[in-house]
Amino acid sequence: MLPISGMPGARFLRASLAAALVACALPVAAAADAAPRFATVGETVITAAEYEGALQNTLRQKFYHRQVPDGKLQEYQREVADTLINRVLLLSEARRRGLQPDRTRIDAEVAGYEKRYAQSAAWQKNRETMLPGVVRNLEERSLLERLEGSVREVPLPAEPALKAYYDGHRGLFTEPEQFRVSIILLKVDPSSSKAVWERAREEASGIRRRLAGGADFAELARIHSTDASAERGGDMGYLHKGMLPQPVLAAMETMRPGQISEPVTLLEGIAVFRIDERRAERLRAYDDVRERAGQLWKRDEGERRWKALVESLRRGAAIRIDTGRYPALAGLLPEAKPAR
Repeated sequence: MLPISGMPGARFLRASLAAALVACALPVAAAADAAPRFATVGETVITAAEYEGALQNTLRQKFYHRQVPDGKLQEYQREVADTLINRVLLLSEARRRGLQPDRTRIDAEVAGYEKRYAQSAAWQKNRETMLPGVVRNLEERSLLERLEGSVREVPLPAEPALKAYYDGHRGLFTEPEQFRVSIILLKVDPSSSKAVWERAREEASGIRRRLAGGADFAELARIHSTDASAERGGDMGYLHKGMLPQPVLAAMETMRPGQISEPVTLLEGIAVFRIDERRAERLRAYDDVRERAGQLWKRDEGERRWKALVESLRRGAAIRIDTGRYPALAGLLPEAKPAR
């Protein structure tokens, strides 16, 4: 199933707006009755135009001017189907809870439309038929956002539960192994000839021999290095593995603090570096990360509650898809019943 987090936001509004506006020229009930159906969710009809418009919008966003990769089409068909079905269920739940759209925000957004298209003849001609659809989509988006916010907003747990979360997720609070690294970089344009790269490597080898003979690393860095760290004597500070290019990581595997590397080829040139210090990974104390632990617990608990809500709504819903029109979806939504 498509991850639900963020589903009701602006991306979905863009995906569904074009299809929704197609129906705006007709009364809603008449349009739904006359249009070919994609699915029904309870008593609510999702038209084929809504589904196909949302699918095409999604594919354009992901594969603009590109062919959809083999095997990916059904994945996105399911994502869009799930999103449309969940949207109907969540809107119904928001209304059942008595939630109301943010009218101030909606009025401001409508005023923005009016201002943006004030000189558009097409907007002025079709405004009366299009505007209700625009407003309806904005109202529904607001309802979905308010429902999601109310479900995800959870209070902090009692201290024992928060400590248990910390103990069960220690990786989230562990600082990775760090290295303090100094570098002398001889910049080479990537498009340079092999001879230019070889000259830079020879120069780097000469610098390394001088360092091995006792020359001061910081002084040579200030003279020769083109890296931004040159003014600090080549000191790049503390870095973790994810911040270092693969050639440097490979060279560092067997190096001890104080050792100087052989010349290493990087995308931006040839480098000689030194490991000044290694810091082992370190679990931060609970008291130091308690606030962060609370934020992460609330995020995870909010996500759990949101998914649980969506799953419960789907379990209790009568969902029917027109598998005659969309046979590929018959096996993609096993919980959906064929249309009658």
